[in-house]
Amino acid sequence: MIQAKNVSLRYIDGTVALREINLNVKPGEFVYIVGPSGSGKTSLLKLLMGIEFPSAGSLYVMDQPVLKKETRKIRKLRQNIGPVFQEFRLIQGRTALENVLMGMRFLDIPKRQMIINAKNALVKVGLEHKASVMVEKLSFGEAQRVAIARAVARKPALILADEPTGNLDYDNAINIMNLLYNFRDKNTTVLVTTHATHLIDNYQDASLIRVEKGKIHVERRGAKV
Repeated sequence: MIQAKNVSLRYIDGTVALREINLNVKPGEFVYIVGPSGSGKTSLLKLLMGIEFPSAGSLYVMDQPVLKKETRKIRKLRQNIGPVFQEFRLIQGRTALENVLMGMRFLDIPKRQMIINAKNALVKVGLEHKASVMVEKLSFGEAQRVAIARAVARKPALILADEPTGNLDYDNAINIMNLLYNFRDKNTTVLVTTHATHLIDNYQDASLIRVEKGKIHVERRGAKV
């Protein structure tokens, strides 16, 4: 699913975000990425999405090399990735269902099937009764679940969630983590960045990536490898 060998990421201003990281994530893993702010967690997700490109080393996601010159192939790769952004990026003035549909707008899926997928995704996150509600009228936790539904409606092989429990109380944070955990299977890999390290022990078979000053350490903790 993901193979990184001696990957470094240096931004244009000279900041080194990641330093010679090595990583091998198998299909079906559930992976926590933890570390202090500025350690490189979000930078790692940007690399995996092809938003940034390695300054050195080699990175493969779903057998696709992540290279700037592979623009068209990277665009196609992103169609198999379901991102859950920290700031949600929901569109105000649109319903929950419309927001989920927008996550599939660039995919080659017939409109009728898109609607079925979107409704099914809302069922999976427990928000089928909120399908016609404007997103600005949803609670914070409900908006987060819409963002997750938008990611999973496209049936991605890889889900990347950036701080999905930020600003949530303990019970809602557990609910969000359980949702993400239950989406992983033999065909779907899930990576989650989080500061909520107190939640990690609830998922003993999850892998754990610790990021600090751009370096990573991987703990398997009983996960499938």
